[in-house]
Amino acid sequence: MKTQKTATSDALEIMDRRFFHGKPEMIAELEQAKSDDAIARKIYQIRAKAGLSQRALAKLVGTTASVICRLEDADYEGHSLAMLNRIAAALDQKVEIRFVPIKKPGADLAFV
Repeated sequence: MKTQKTATSDALEIMDRRFFHGKPEMIAELEQAKSDDAIARKIYQIRAKAGLSQRALAKLVGTTASVICRLEDADYEGHSLAMLNRIAAALDQKVEIRFVPIKKPGADLAFV
C-alpha cells in the first residue's frame, strides 16, 4: 500500500517529487550536472580574478579561446584533468581532488 503524500505548494518539493524521488538515475544526472557547473564556474572565477579574457587565458594555456569558452560552459562534460592542470598552472594555482562520501536518503536518521 502506497503512503499518501501531503499536498505542498513548495516548488522545489514538487520538482523533487516529480523528477527525482525514487529515480536514482535522475539523481545521478543531477549530481553530474552540479559537478560540471561547479568546474565551469571555478574556471570562470579564477580567470576573471586574474583579469584575463578567454583569449588571453587560452594563449597562456596553449589552446584556443573557444576551448576556454566550452570549459566555462556548465553544459560541457569533457573536462580533463590534464587541461584543468594546464589552466591551474597558467594561473599559479593547483588542482585538488577530493573524494567525499555520498549522502544516502535517510542516512541522517538515527535509530535507537
